[in-house]
Amino acid sequence: MEKSFRVSRLCIVSVIIALVSVATIVALWTMALTGGGDGDDVTAPWDSYRLPTDLLPDYYNVSLWPRLSCDPNTGLYIFTGQSTVEFECVKETNTILIHSNKLNYTKLDNTHFARLIAAGGGWAPSITSSWLQSETQYLVIQLNSKLTPKQKYQLHTEFSGELADDLEGFYRSEYEEGGVLKIVATSQMHPTHARKTFPCFDEPAMKAVFYITLIHPPGTVALSNGMETDIVNTTMDGVAVTQTRFERTEKMSTYLLALVICDYTQLSATQGDTLIRIWARRTAIEQGQGSYALNVTGPILDFFQSYYNVSYPLSKADQIALPDFYFGAMENWGLVTYRETNLLYDPGTSSSRNKETTATIIAHELAHMWFGNLVTLRWWNEVWLNEGFASYVSYLGADHAEPAWDVKDLIVLDDVHKVFAVDALTSSHPLSSEEDSIILPGQISEQFDAISYSKGAAVLRMLSDFLSEPVFVQGLSSYLQHFAYSNTVGNDLWHHLQMAVETNDVSLPAPVCTIMDRWVLQMGFPVVTLDTSTGQVSQKHFLLDPESDITLQSPYNFEWLIPVRWMKSGEVKRDIWWLLEKEAVNLEMRRGGLWVLANINVTGYYRVNYDLGNWERLLAQLHSEHQVIPVINRAQLVDDAFNLARAQMVSTTLALNTTLYLSVEAEYMPWQSALDNLGYYYLMLDRTEVYQPMQDYIKQLVTPLFLHFKNMTSDWTLVPDRHTDQYNQVNAVRMACRTGVSECQNLTTTWFKQWMETPQHNLIHPNLRSAVYCSAMAAGDEAEWEFGWAQFKNATVASEASKLMSALACSNNTQLLQRLLSYTLNSAMIRKQDATSVITSVASNRVGQSLAWDFVREQWEHMFTEYGVGSFSFASLISGVTARFSTPAELQQLVEFEEKHRAAGFGSATLAVEQALERTRANINWVQQNKREILDWFRSQTGH
Repeated sequence: MEKSFRVSRLCIVSVIIALVSVATIVALWTMALTGGGDGDDVTAPWDSYRLPTDLLPDYYNVSLWPRLSCDPNTGLYIFTGQSTVEFECVKETNTILIHSNKLNYTKLDNTHFARLIAAGGGWAPSITSSWLQSETQYLVIQLNSKLTPKQKYQLHTEFSGELADDLEGFYRSEYEEGGVLKIVATSQMHPTHARKTFPCFDEPAMKAVFYITLIHPPGTVALSNGMETDIVNTTMDGVAVTQTRFERTEKMSTYLLALVICDYTQLSATQGDTLIRIWARRTAIEQGQGSYALNVTGPILDFFQSYYNVSYPLSKADQIALPDFYFGAMENWGLVTYRETNLLYDPGTSSSRNKETTATIIAHELAHMWFGNLVTLRWWNEVWLNEGFASYVSYLGADHAEPAWDVKDLIVLDDVHKVFAVDALTSSHPLSSEEDSIILPGQISEQFDAISYSKGAAVLRMLSDFLSEPVFVQGLSSYLQHFAYSNTVGNDLWHHLQMAVETNDVSLPAPVCTIMDRWVLQMGFPVVTLDTSTGQVSQKHFLLDPESDITLQSPYNFEWLIPVRWMKSGEVKRDIWWLLEKEAVNLEMRRGGLWVLANINVTGYYRVNYDLGNWERLLAQLHSEHQVIPVINRAQLVDDAFNLARAQMVSTTLALNTTLYLSVEAEYMPWQSALDNLGYYYLMLDRTEVYQPMQDYIKQLVTPLFLHFKNMTSDWTLVPDRHTDQYNQVNAVRMACRTGVSECQNLTTTWFKQWMETPQHNLIHPNLRSAVYCSAMAAGDEAEWEFGWAQFKNATVASEASKLMSALACSNNTQLLQRLLSYTLNSAMIRKQDATSVITSVASNRVGQSLAWDFVREQWEHMFTEYGVGSFSFASLISGVTARFSTPAELQQLVEFEEKHRAAGFGSATLAVEQALERTRANINWVQQNKREILDWFRSQTGH
C-alpha cells in the first residue's frame, strides 16, 4: 500500500510542477502582452503570434456565400460573409485581437472594420481604430476604454475573400462530370486556416459553439459539421439562391470546422441513433464506390464507442470524398473530408491495399471524434499525442471491421520500422516540444511529420502493452470523460493512466509519467544489446551514423526505462523484464547453448543487438525451422541487422546473411522488411558495378516465391485467400520482373498488350495492377506510355488513376519522364495535390533521379512562391528527390541549393533539408565503407 501511495504522490507532484511551470509561463507571457512589468519597450500585443488570454469566445454566428462561377471583372472566384462572435472578457483590455488572414473587410457605418456591442444590451466601448496586421495574421481593434471582466460582447464583421484553388481555408476544387466542369467549395481549416475564412480566435484552446449558414446555388448541396435544419430558396442581390442553416455545433476548436457546397449525392445508413452518410461525385456513388466506406463506418464507430466507453457525441457522421485535397483526410467533427483515393473503393478496379487504406484511414479519422475533437490538446507542441494516438488505434478499429486481415501486426512495418529511419538521425526531434518553441504557422505545420504520427503510434502501443490493454482503455475512458469539450496537456493523460494503474494494482518500476517522459521528451530511441554469454544487458542511443554530432541535448542523457519482452529457444517468458539503467544483468538470459530473442512482436520501441554467437544461433534457427520464431520477429531480425550494420554495430555480411533463408519464406512481413532494406542498397548502389550482382542474387532469391504464388493461384487465375498473401504476391511479381525473371516479364507485357488492344476491358487483377503497369512501362516505350497517360486522364476511379500516375514514372525514356515532370506545374494535367508524389516517383526511378533533382532546382522558386502549401508537400519533395544522394558531388549540389535559398527559407521543408544533408553525408560514408564487402558477398552467392 505504501508503495502504490508513493507512486501516486510522485505522479501528482510531477503534474503539479508541470502545471505550475506552464502557469508561470502563461502569466509572464500575458503580462508582456498586456504591457505589464516595469519597462516601456514591451512588444505590442499584435506583434506576438499567440493570442492573449484576455478574451474567450462563446459562439460564432457565421454566414458565407461562395460564388461558384468566376467574376468576369477580376477573373477570381470569391466568397462573401458576415460573422458575429460573442466573447467574454476575462481580463480588462482596450485591444481586441482576432485572427484574420487574406480577408477584405467592409467598413461598417463607413468607419471601422467591425462593430462592437455588449451582449444583453449593456454598454460597450467604442472603436477608435481597426487595422489588419498581416505578419501575425490579426484584425486589430483598439477601443476608447477597457472591456469589463465577466461582461460578454459581440463583434460583428462583414468581409470577402478569394475562393482560391490553394487547398487551404475555404477553397475551390474542380472536376469534370459528363463533359461539364463542376466546382466544389470546400474547406481545410487545420491547422491555422479558419482565419482565412472568417475572423476567429484561431487557437485550439479557444473552443466555441458555431452557428453556420451557407448560401449556395439552387440544386447544390450544402454540408457542415451539424445536420442541416432549415433549407430555404430565396433571392439575394437579385440572384436565386438556397440558404441552408445547420444545427449548432458542440463546443469545439476552429480547426475542426468544415464547410462544403457541391453537386454531390450520397449513400446513407443509421447506426443506433447516428446517421452515417458517404458523399461523393454522382458517378462515383452510382458506380458503388461509396458502399465499402458505408459498410465499415458503422462497425468502426461502434468499436470506438465501446473502446472509449463514451457515446459518439453527434447526431450524424458525414464523410465526403474531394477531388482536390492536400492531406489524406481531415477529422472535422461530424463532416470528415477525404482524398477520393482514401474514401472510395471500387471492387472492380481497387486493390486489397486500397481497401485496407480506406478502412484504416476511416478508423484514424473516427478515432479523432473523441481523442482530438471531444478532448483537444491545448497547443500544437503536443500534436504527436493526437495523431500518434489516432494512428495506433486506427489498426484496432480496422481490425474490428476486418478481423480476417491481421492488420494489427502491420503497424510494425508501416509505422515502427518506417519511423526508426527518421528517429535514428541527429536531426530528429522529441515528440513533445516546449510550447513557446512552436509559434509560427510554418512551425505548426512542421509538427505533422512521421515522428508525430508513427513514433507516436509506436510509443503508445508500447505503453498499452506494458500497462495491458484493459488498464490502458480504463485510463483513457476516464481521461475522455473528465475533459470532454475542453483542452488538456499530455500530463493529464499520464495522470489518468496512473489512476488506472493504481486501481488495478499494476506493478511498474516507476510512475507512468516518469516512464513516458523518457520516451516523449528526448528524441531518438535505444538499441538494447544482450550478451548471452554473461547475461549482461545494456542500452545506448541508436544513431544510423555513429560519427554524427548530436546538437540537441537530452534532459535524460539518452537513457530510457525499457520494457523487454523476450523468449528463449521458442519459449516466451511471461513477465516483462525492465532495463532501468545503462547496464544490468539478467542471468536468465545467459544462453546455456540456447538462443535468446528480445522484443517479442516488437511491442517495444527499440532495436536489439546480440553477441555474435547468439546471432549465429538465430540465423541457424531461421534456416532449420523458421516458423519457431514469430513472424513479426523474423521481420525484426532482418530490419535490426541491416540497420545495426549501417550503424557499424554488426558486419554488413551478417545483415546480408539474414536474407539467405528467404528462399524458404513465404510470409509477407519478413519479405517486406528485407525488400525495404535492400531498397536502400538499390538507392545507394544501382548506379555502380554492384547493381548487376545484386540483381542476380535477388532474382535467385525471389524466383521460388514467384513460382510459389504461380502455383497457389493456379497460374495467376485465382487470388490468394489471406490478406498478407495478396500483398506478398505483389512483391513476388514486382521483384521477379524487376530482377529480370523472363517468365514474369513476359506475363506483364502480355497482360498490358491485351489491355492496349481492348482498352475497355482491363483483365489485370486490381491487386497486381501497380506492379504490372510499372513493369510494362519500364519494358515498353512511347506507345505504352501514351496509352497509360490516356487511361490516367480518363480514369473514373481515383485509386486506378493513382496507380497509372505512379506507373508513368517507371519509364526508361528520359524524354517521357521530362514531360511528366513538366506536367506537375500545370494543374490541368496533374492535380496540385499529386505534384509531389509524381516528382518523387520519377526520382525513385534510377533513370529519373537526376532529372527530378534538376527539375526541383530549376523550379524551386516558382513552386515555393507561386504555389500554395497545398500544391507541394515540400518536406516529402526534398526527402524524395535526395533519397539516392550518396556522392560528394551530390552533397555539394545540395549544400549549394541550401545556401542559395537560405534567405527565403524552406517553410515546412526546413527540417527535411537538414535531414537530407545529414543523410547524404552518412550515405557517402556508408558507400565508401561497405561497397567492396557488399560486392564480394553478392558475387559469392551467385558465382558471378
